Amino acid sequence: MNSVVIGASGGIGLALADRLEQRGETVHRLSRRQGALDLTDEATIAAAAASLEGRTIDRLVVATGLLHDEDLQPERSLRQLDPARLLRSFAVNAVGPALVLKHFAPLLRRDGPSRTALLSARVGSIADNRLGGWYGYRASKAALNQLVRSTAIEIARTRPEAVVVALHPGTVDTGMSRPFQANVPDGQLLSPGGSAERLLAVLDALTPQDSGGFFDWRGEPIPF
Repeated sequence: MNSVVIGASGGIGLALADRLEQRGETVHRLSRRQGALDLTDEATIAAAAASLEGRTIDRLVVATGLLHDEDLQPERSLRQLDPARLLRSFAVNAVGPALVLKHFAPLLRRDGPSRTALLSARVGSIADNRLGGWYGYRASKAALNQLVRSTAIEIARTRPEAVVVALHPGTVDTGMSRPFQANVPDGQLLSPGGSAERLLAVLDALTPQDSGGFFDWRGEPIPF
């Protein structure tokens, strides 16, 4: 079974790739560090897909995301909106994963089941937004959810056994969540390995009827 993990050098991506290998799957690990895949550079995405030409992909996982770094912090108010930072959030959280689908979807198995998961975030749910703030991250993850939905509809026309979904991994103990962990209730902070195990269990249990949906690490649907 051939699996591809995009973002395999990050906390959750690394744990997912390790778990898949432990299950006996052949895992192709791709990231900026491994395979020189940069979500903001379509040429590198196309080259990574081309390197797998001739292989059939049974599982594609896009475990990427950008919430903050030295130049970007979640916006708490409209006053903090900056067009360049908003565009960067969309480039990494929505446009890049969409380009991964563009170049890797043609490699998905046609003659049987395949499973594709892109890591989203509960805060990307418009219906679930009760607090506001985090404008760029929320909006870019909401855009990702819509891109996943449209992709699932298109892929089903030629691959009726395919599952394409967005998954929320929970609050995971990684560098992304670390500055915000003080408000996480006791018992709700997941390890990367624990999150990976749950995500794979959810993905394995989904059927083509679930394709296009948005689910959390417990398998519960999240409204768009």
